[in-house]
Amino acid sequence: MSPDDFRALALALPEATEKQHGGHPDFRVANKVFASLRTDGTAAVNLEPGDQEMVMTVFPAGSAEPAAGTWGARGWTRLMIDALAPGDAATALEKAWRKTAPARLKNTTTEG
Repeated sequence: MSPDDFRALALALPEATEKQHGGHPDFRVANKVFASLRTDGTAAVNLEPGDQEMVMTVFPAGSAEPAAGTWGARGWTRLMIDALAPGDAATALEKAWRKTAPARLKNTTTEG
């Protein structure tokens, strides 16, 4: 998948917007960052600890890892975009969106 594919998936989530900080695009809901794209071909998503463990176990080997330091301990997960299938990227993005979105929006998607 490409960065543009990742962007399209992120922006398809309810009320997702694209902004920028630190010289790279990020994706927000209710002005809170749930994912970002990096210039090195990776992305980051903000996951619950159990979701972070799941993506590192279920996704293809080498396609996901905790972000460095305390960011990773808080759930931020680095994704290698070119190693991801669109369905895996969509799963990670929706989980990150759900962690970040306000309660009024969480019932707007189909995940349980």
